[in-house]
Amino acid sequence: MLRIALTHLRHAETGGTERYLDLLAAHLAECGHEVTIVCRSHGRPPHPRVKFEVLRPISVGAPWRLWAFARAVERFVNRERFDVVYGLGRTWSQDLLRLGGGAHDTYLELAHGATRTPLERLLKLGALKHRAILAIERRALAPGAAWRVVVNARMVAEDIVARHGLNRDAIEVIYNGVDVERFHPRLRKSEGKALRAELGFGDEHTLILFLGSGYGRKGLAGVIDAFPAVLRAQPDARLVVVGFDSALPEYQARANRLGLEPFARFLGGRRDAPVCFAACDLYVLPTHYDPFANSTLEALALGLPVITTRTNGGSELIRQGVAGSVLERAYTAEDLALEMTAWCDPERLRAGSTAARALALEHSHVHAMRRSAELIERCAAHKSAR
Repeated sequence: MLRIALTHLRHAETGGTERYLDLLAAHLAECGHEVTIVCRSHGRPPHPRVKFEVLRPISVGAPWRLWAFARAVERFVNRERFDVVYGLGRTWSQDLLRLGGGAHDTYLELAHGATRTPLERLLKLGALKHRAILAIERRALAPGAAWRVVVNARMVAEDIVARHGLNRDAIEVIYNGVDVERFHPRLRKSEGKALRAELGFGDEHTLILFLGSGYGRKGLAGVIDAFPAVLRAQPDARLVVVGFDSALPEYQARANRLGLEPFARFLGGRRDAPVCFAACDLYVLPTHYDPFANSTLEALALGLPVITTRTNGGSELIRQGVAGSVLERAYTAEDLALEMTAWCDPERLRAGSTAARALALEHSHVHAMRRSAELIERCAAHKSAR
Protein backbone atom coordinates (compact mmCIF):
# COMPACT_ATOMS: atom_id res chain seq x y z
CA MET A 1 0.00 0.00 0.00
CA LEU A 2 1.25 3.46 -0.91
CA ARG A 3 0.44 6.81 0.66
CA ILE A 4 -0.46 9.00 -2.31
CA ALA A 5 -1.32 12.71 -2.42
CA LEU A 6 -3.19 14.11 -5.43
CA THR A 7 -3.01 17.90 -5.47
CA HIS A 8 -5.33 20.31 -7.25
CA LEU A 9 -6.78 23.67 -6.23
CA ARG A 10 -10.36 22.60 -6.93
CA HIS A 11 -12.10 19.27 -6.57
CA ALA A 12 -15.50 19.16 -8.27
CA GLU A 13 -17.76 16.98 -10.41
CA THR A 14 -17.33 19.07 -13.57
CA GLY A 15 -14.25 19.95 -15.60
CA GLY A 16 -11.75 17.80 -17.47
CA THR A 17 -8.99 17.81 -14.85
CA GLU A 18 -11.55 17.42 -12.07
CA ARG A 19 -13.03 14.32 -13.74
CA TYR A 20 -9.54 12.88 -14.20
CA LEU A 21 -8.79 13.56 -10.51
CA ASP A 22 -11.94 11.72 -9.40
CA LEU A 23 -11.32 8.74 -11.66
CA LEU A 24 -7.68 8.39 -10.61
CA ALA A 25 -8.42 8.76 -6.89
CA ALA A 26 -11.15 6.12 -7.07
CA HIS A 27 -8.96 3.73 -9.09
CA LEU A 28 -6.03 4.06 -6.69
CA ALA A 29 -8.31 3.50 -3.69
CA GLU A 30 -9.70 0.37 -5.35
CA CYS A 31 -6.12 -0.83 -5.76
CA GLY A 32 -5.72 -0.60 -1.97
CA HIS A 33 -3.67 2.59 -1.75
CA GLU A 34 -4.22 5.34 0.83
CA VAL A 35 -5.29 8.38 -1.20
CA THR A 36 -5.53 11.99 -0.05
CA ILE A 37 -6.81 14.75 -2.33
CA VAL A 38 -5.12 18.00 -1.31
CA CYS A 39 -7.28 20.93 -2.41
CA ARG A 40 -8.78 24.27 -1.49
CA SER A 41 -12.41 23.16 -1.96
CA HIS A 42 -14.10 19.87 -2.70
CA GLY A 43 -17.31 18.04 -3.47
CA ARG A 44 -18.29 14.46 -2.68
CA PRO A 45 -15.45 11.91 -2.32
CA PRO A 46 -15.11 9.67 -5.40
CA HIS A 47 -14.57 6.62 -3.18
CA PRO A 48 -15.31 5.92 0.51
CA ARG A 49 -11.60 5.46 1.28
CA VAL A 50 -10.47 8.72 -0.36
CA LYS A 51 -9.69 11.49 2.14
CA PHE A 52 -9.48 15.26 1.67
CA GLU A 53 -6.92 17.68 3.05
CA VAL A 54 -8.25 21.24 2.68
CA LEU A 55 -5.67 24.04 2.51
CA ARG A 56 -7.12 27.54 2.54
CA PRO A 57 -4.28 30.02 3.09
CA ILE A 58 -5.30 33.66 3.38
CA SER A 59 -5.17 35.38 -0.02
CA VAL A 60 -6.91 38.16 -1.93
CA GLY A 61 -7.51 37.76 -5.66
CA ALA A 62 -6.90 34.90 -8.07
CA PRO A 63 -3.11 35.40 -8.59
CA TRP A 64 -2.39 35.38 -4.87
CA ARG A 65 -4.78 32.47 -4.31
CA LEU A 66 -2.85 30.36 -6.82
CA TRP A 67 0.52 31.24 -5.33
CA ALA A 68 -0.62 30.84 -1.71
CA PHE A 69 -2.10 27.41 -2.46
CA ALA A 70 1.13 26.25 -4.12
CA ARG A 71 3.12 27.40 -1.07
CA ALA A 72 0.68 25.68 1.29
CA VAL A 73 0.97 22.44 -0.69
CA GLU A 74 4.77 22.65 -0.47
CA ARG A 75 4.63 22.93 3.32
CA PHE A 76 2.04 20.19 3.68
CA VAL A 77 3.70 17.50 1.53
CA ASN A 78 7.12 18.19 3.06
CA ARG A 79 5.61 17.67 6.50
CA GLU A 80 3.56 14.57 5.70
CA ARG A 81 6.09 12.59 3.62
CA PHE A 82 3.87 10.79 1.13
CA ASP A 83 5.26 7.93 -0.96
CA VAL A 84 4.18 9.79 -4.11
CA VAL A 85 2.84 13.30 -4.66
CA TYR A 86 0.99 13.68 -7.96
CA GLY A 87 0.27 17.29 -8.94
CA LEU A 88 -2.62 17.93 -11.29
CA GLY A 89 -2.65 21.71 -11.16
CA ARG A 90 -0.62 24.84 -10.46
CA THR A 91 1.88 23.59 -7.85
CA TRP A 92 5.62 22.96 -7.84
CA SER A 93 6.03 20.35 -5.07
CA GLN A 94 5.40 16.94 -6.62
CA ASP A 95 7.07 13.77 -7.83
CA LEU A 96 4.76 13.57 -10.83
CA LEU A 97 3.21 16.57 -12.58
CA ARG A 98 0.32 16.21 -15.02
CA LEU A 99 -0.07 19.10 -17.49
CA GLY A 100 -3.62 18.39 -18.62
CA GLY A 101 -3.90 21.91 -20.00
CA GLY A 102 -0.57 21.88 -21.79
CA ALA A 103 1.98 24.70 -21.56
CA HIS A 104 0.28 27.94 -20.53
CA ASP A 105 2.51 29.97 -22.86
CA THR A 106 1.15 27.96 -25.78
CA TYR A 107 -2.44 28.47 -24.70
CA LEU A 108 -1.85 32.23 -24.52
CA GLU A 109 -0.25 32.32 -27.96
CA LEU A 110 -2.73 30.12 -29.82
CA ALA A 111 -6.08 30.44 -28.13
CA HIS A 112 -6.42 33.07 -25.42
CA GLY A 113 -7.05 35.96 -27.81
CA ALA A 114 -10.11 34.18 -29.23
CA THR A 115 -11.69 33.97 -25.76
CA ARG A 116 -11.46 37.68 -24.84
CA THR A 117 -13.83 40.55 -25.45
CA PRO A 118 -12.46 43.87 -26.83
CA LEU A 119 -12.86 45.41 -23.36
CA GLU A 120 -10.86 42.61 -21.73
CA ARG A 121 -8.08 43.09 -24.29
CA LEU A 122 -8.08 46.85 -23.75
CA LEU A 123 -7.93 46.65 -19.95
CA LYS A 124 -5.56 43.62 -19.97
CA LEU A 125 -7.82 41.86 -17.50
CA GLY A 126 -6.33 38.74 -15.98
CA ALA A 127 -2.72 39.72 -16.73
CA LEU A 128 -1.56 39.21 -13.13
CA LYS A 129 -3.21 35.79 -12.96
CA HIS A 130 -1.45 34.66 -16.13
CA ARG A 131 1.88 35.90 -14.79
CA ALA A 132 1.33 33.85 -11.63
CA ILE A 133 0.46 30.74 -13.64
CA LEU A 134 3.56 31.13 -15.82
CA ALA A 135 5.81 31.64 -12.77
CA ILE A 136 4.45 28.52 -11.05
CA GLU A 137 4.74 26.52 -14.26
CA ARG A 138 8.37 27.54 -14.81
CA ARG A 139 9.22 26.44 -11.29
CA ALA A 140 7.32 23.15 -11.66
CA LEU A 141 9.02 22.38 -14.99
CA ALA A 142 12.57 23.25 -13.98
CA PRO A 143 14.92 20.31 -14.68
CA GLY A 144 14.71 17.87 -11.77
CA ALA A 145 11.67 19.50 -10.14
CA ALA A 146 9.56 16.40 -10.85
CA TRP A 147 10.58 12.83 -11.62
CA ARG A 148 8.20 12.71 -14.58
CA VAL A 149 5.90 15.18 -16.35
CA VAL A 150 2.69 13.56 -17.62
CA VAL A 151 1.05 14.96 -20.74
CA ASN A 152 -1.93 13.78 -22.77
CA ALA A 153 -0.49 14.11 -26.30
CA ARG A 154 2.82 13.93 -28.14
CA MET A 155 2.09 17.45 -29.35
CA VAL A 156 2.31 18.68 -25.74
CA ALA A 157 5.44 16.65 -25.01
CA GLU A 158 7.28 18.23 -27.92
CA ASP A 159 6.10 21.68 -26.85
CA ILE A 160 7.35 21.18 -23.27
CA VAL A 161 10.75 20.02 -24.51
CA ALA A 162 11.04 23.07 -26.77
CA ARG A 163 9.86 25.62 -24.21
CA HIS A 164 11.40 24.32 -21.00
CA GLY A 165 14.39 22.26 -22.10
CA LEU A 166 13.24 19.06 -20.42
CA ASN A 167 14.72 15.76 -21.50
CA ARG A 168 12.15 13.85 -23.56
CA ASP A 169 12.76 10.80 -21.32
CA ALA A 170 11.34 12.77 -18.38
CA ILE A 171 7.96 13.15 -20.12
CA GLU A 172 5.30 10.45 -20.16
CA VAL A 173 2.43 10.54 -22.68
CA ILE A 174 -0.82 9.07 -21.36
CA TYR A 175 -3.78 9.81 -23.59
CA ASN A 176 -7.10 10.72 -22.01
CA GLY A 177 -9.67 7.96 -21.68
CA VAL A 178 -13.44 7.76 -22.11
CA ASP A 179 -16.18 5.92 -20.24
CA VAL A 180 -17.27 3.63 -23.08
CA GLU A 181 -20.40 2.55 -21.22
CA ARG A 182 -21.65 6.04 -20.44
CA PHE A 183 -20.87 7.12 -24.01
CA HIS A 184 -22.40 4.12 -25.79
CA PRO A 185 -24.04 3.92 -29.26
CA ARG A 186 -27.17 2.31 -27.79
CA LEU A 187 -28.19 5.82 -26.68
CA ARG A 188 -28.71 6.73 -30.33
CA LYS A 189 -31.86 4.59 -30.53
CA SER A 190 -33.37 5.97 -27.30
CA GLU A 191 -32.49 9.34 -25.75
CA GLY A 192 -30.62 10.46 -28.85
CA LYS A 193 -33.56 9.74 -31.12
CA ALA A 194 -35.89 11.57 -28.70
CA LEU A 195 -33.71 14.72 -28.69
CA ARG A 196 -33.43 14.60 -32.47
CA ALA A 197 -37.24 14.58 -32.75
CA GLU A 198 -37.52 17.35 -30.15
CA LEU A 199 -35.31 19.51 -32.35
CA GLY A 200 -37.56 18.83 -35.32
CA PHE A 201 -35.11 16.70 -37.30
CA GLY A 202 -35.78 13.34 -38.90
CA ASP A 203 -33.74 10.35 -40.03
CA GLU A 204 -33.29 11.98 -43.42
CA HIS A 205 -31.20 14.77 -41.90
CA THR A 206 -27.46 14.62 -41.20
CA LEU A 207 -26.84 16.34 -37.88
CA ILE A 208 -23.44 17.95 -37.40
CA LEU A 209 -22.65 18.70 -33.76
CA PHE A 210 -20.42 21.40 -32.28
CA LEU A 211 -20.10 20.91 -28.51
CA GLY A 212 -17.84 22.92 -26.23
CA SER A 213 -17.69 25.81 -23.80
CA GLY A 214 -15.67 28.76 -25.03
CA TYR A 215 -16.88 29.16 -28.60
CA GLY A 216 -13.98 31.41 -29.59
CA ARG A 217 -11.23 28.98 -28.62
CA LYS A 218 -13.13 25.97 -29.95
CA GLY A 219 -13.61 27.52 -33.40
CA LEU A 220 -17.39 27.89 -33.71
CA ALA A 221 -17.07 30.96 -35.95
CA GLY A 222 -15.33 28.82 -38.57
CA VAL A 223 -18.08 26.21 -38.43
CA ILE A 224 -20.80 28.83 -38.93
CA ASP A 225 -18.94 30.48 -41.80
CA ALA A 226 -18.43 27.12 -43.52
CA PHE A 227 -21.98 25.87 -43.14
CA PRO A 228 -23.68 27.71 -46.05
CA ALA A 229 -21.35 25.87 -48.46
CA VAL A 230 -22.22 22.57 -46.76
CA LEU A 231 -25.92 23.26 -47.25
CA ARG A 232 -25.46 24.00 -50.94
CA ALA A 233 -23.87 20.58 -51.42
CA GLN A 234 -25.90 18.69 -48.79
CA PRO A 235 -29.36 20.31 -48.33
CA ASP A 236 -30.29 17.80 -45.59
CA ALA A 237 -27.36 18.80 -43.35
CA ARG A 238 -28.21 20.51 -40.06
CA LEU A 239 -26.06 22.17 -37.39
CA VAL A 240 -26.51 21.66 -33.62
CA VAL A 241 -24.50 23.88 -31.24
CA VAL A 242 -24.17 22.95 -27.55
CA GLY A 243 -22.11 24.61 -24.83
CA PHE A 244 -21.90 27.40 -22.28
CA ASP A 245 -20.77 30.79 -23.59
CA SER A 246 -21.87 34.30 -22.69
CA ALA A 247 -21.38 35.29 -26.36
CA LEU A 248 -24.03 32.83 -27.60
CA PRO A 249 -26.37 35.61 -28.90
CA GLU A 250 -23.53 36.99 -31.04
CA TYR A 251 -22.92 33.62 -32.65
CA GLN A 252 -26.65 33.15 -33.25
CA ALA A 253 -26.73 36.56 -34.95
CA ARG A 254 -23.75 35.55 -37.08
CA ALA A 255 -25.60 32.41 -38.19
CA ASN A 256 -28.78 34.37 -38.91
CA ARG A 257 -26.91 36.87 -41.08
CA LEU A 258 -25.78 33.91 -43.21
CA GLY A 259 -29.36 32.64 -43.52
CA LEU A 260 -28.82 29.61 -41.26
CA GLU A 261 -31.71 30.18 -38.85
CA PRO A 262 -33.90 27.32 -40.24
CA PHE A 263 -30.94 24.93 -40.39
CA ALA A 264 -29.18 25.47 -37.05
CA ARG A 265 -30.15 24.93 -33.41
CA PHE A 266 -28.32 26.67 -30.57
CA LEU A 267 -29.07 24.72 -27.39
CA GLY A 268 -26.81 26.59 -24.96
CA GLY A 269 -25.24 24.80 -22.02
CA ARG A 270 -26.49 21.31 -21.21
CA ARG A 271 -25.46 18.60 -18.75
CA ASP A 272 -26.35 15.65 -20.98
CA ALA A 273 -23.39 15.46 -23.35
CA PRO A 274 -23.90 11.72 -24.12
CA VAL A 275 -27.45 12.42 -25.31
CA CYS A 276 -26.31 15.35 -27.47
CA PHE A 277 -23.72 13.16 -29.18
CA ALA A 278 -26.27 10.37 -29.54
CA ALA A 279 -28.69 12.68 -31.38
CA CYS A 280 -26.12 13.58 -34.04
CA ASP A 281 -24.13 11.94 -36.82
CA LEU A 282 -20.87 13.88 -37.07
CA TYR A 283 -18.80 15.93 -34.61
CA VAL A 284 -16.83 19.02 -35.59
CA LEU A 285 -14.32 20.76 -33.30
CA PRO A 286 -11.92 23.05 -35.24
CA THR A 287 -10.25 24.21 -32.01
CA HIS A 288 -7.39 26.72 -31.93
CA TYR A 289 -5.74 24.80 -29.05
CA ASP A 290 -6.75 21.84 -26.91
CA PRO A 291 -4.00 19.67 -25.42
CA PHE A 292 -6.54 16.84 -25.67
CA ALA A 293 -10.25 17.67 -25.98
CA ASN A 294 -12.16 14.98 -24.06
CA SER A 295 -15.08 15.50 -26.41
CA THR A 296 -12.97 13.94 -29.18
CA LEU A 297 -13.11 10.53 -27.50
CA GLU A 298 -16.67 11.02 -26.27
CA ALA A 299 -17.89 11.57 -29.82
CA LEU A 300 -15.91 8.58 -31.13
CA ALA A 301 -17.36 6.37 -28.38
CA LEU A 302 -20.89 7.26 -29.54
CA GLY A 303 -19.89 6.34 -33.09
CA LEU A 304 -19.48 9.87 -34.47
CA PRO A 305 -16.60 10.53 -36.85
CA VAL A 306 -14.66 13.61 -35.70
CA ILE A 307 -13.41 16.58 -37.70
CA THR A 308 -10.84 18.51 -35.68
CA THR A 309 -7.53 20.35 -35.97
CA ARG A 310 -3.93 19.31 -35.46
CA THR A 311 -3.81 21.66 -32.45
CA ASN A 312 -6.13 19.26 -30.63
CA GLY A 313 -3.93 16.56 -29.10
CA GLY A 314 -6.82 14.14 -29.54
CA SER A 315 -6.25 14.37 -33.29
CA GLU A 316 -3.23 12.09 -32.83
CA LEU A 317 -5.63 9.16 -32.46
CA ILE A 318 -7.49 9.83 -35.71
CA ARG A 319 -6.40 8.11 -38.89
CA GLN A 320 -7.23 10.52 -41.69
CA GLY A 321 -10.46 9.64 -43.47
CA VAL A 322 -11.21 6.54 -41.36
CA ALA A 323 -12.76 7.73 -38.09
CA GLY A 324 -12.62 11.42 -38.96
CA SER A 325 -10.45 14.13 -40.47
CA VAL A 326 -7.69 16.39 -39.17
CA LEU A 327 -7.24 19.96 -40.44
CA GLU A 328 -4.15 22.09 -40.16
CA ARG A 329 -4.44 24.97 -37.69
CA ALA A 330 -4.50 27.52 -40.53
CA TYR A 331 -7.58 25.97 -42.13
CA THR A 332 -10.02 28.05 -44.17
CA ALA A 333 -13.82 27.98 -44.14
CA GLU A 334 -13.59 26.26 -47.51
CA ASP A 335 -11.35 23.52 -46.08
CA LEU A 336 -13.79 22.90 -43.24
CA ALA A 337 -16.82 22.95 -45.56
CA LEU A 338 -15.23 20.34 -47.84
CA GLU A 339 -14.60 17.97 -44.93
CA MET A 340 -18.09 18.38 -43.45
CA THR A 341 -19.65 17.88 -46.88
CA ALA A 342 -17.60 14.74 -47.56
CA TRP A 343 -18.59 13.19 -44.25
CA CYS A 344 -22.32 13.75 -44.96
CA ASP A 345 -22.15 10.88 -47.45
CA PRO A 346 -24.27 8.06 -45.88
CA GLU A 347 -21.88 5.23 -46.83
CA ARG A 348 -18.88 7.08 -45.46
CA LEU A 349 -20.74 7.95 -42.27
CA ARG A 350 -21.68 4.30 -41.65
CA ALA A 351 -18.12 3.09 -42.11
CA GLY A 352 -16.75 5.99 -40.07
CA SER A 353 -19.18 5.31 -37.24
CA THR A 354 -17.98 1.71 -36.88
CA ALA A 355 -14.33 2.80 -36.99
CA ALA A 356 -14.98 5.58 -34.46
CA ARG A 357 -16.44 3.21 -31.86
CA ALA A 358 -13.61 0.71 -32.36
CA LEU A 359 -11.04 3.46 -31.84
CA ALA A 360 -12.70 4.67 -28.64
CA LEU A 361 -12.68 1.13 -27.21
CA GLU A 362 -8.88 1.18 -27.46
CA HIS A 363 -8.83 4.28 -25.23
CA SER A 364 -11.21 3.58 -22.36
CA HIS A 365 -10.80 5.49 -19.11
CA VAL A 366 -10.02 2.19 -17.37
CA HIS A 367 -6.96 1.76 -19.59
CA ALA A 368 -5.84 5.36 -18.91
CA MET A 369 -6.22 4.94 -15.13
CA ARG A 370 -4.24 1.68 -15.16
CA ARG A 371 -1.38 3.37 -16.99
CA SER A 372 -1.46 6.26 -14.50
CA ALA A 373 -1.44 3.86 -11.53
CA GLU A 374 1.49 1.93 -13.03
CA LEU A 375 3.44 5.18 -13.39
CA ILE A 376 2.74 6.11 -9.76
CA GLU A 377 3.96 2.68 -8.60
CA ARG A 378 7.12 3.05 -10.73
CA CYS A 379 7.71 6.45 -9.17
CA ALA A 380 7.35 5.02 -5.67
CA ALA A 381 9.83 2.26 -6.50
CA HIS A 382 12.28 4.84 -7.87
CA LYS A 383 12.06 6.93 -4.70
CA SER A 384 12.43 3.87 -2.50
CA ALA A 385 15.54 2.73 -4.42
CA ARG A 386 17.11 6.16 -3.90
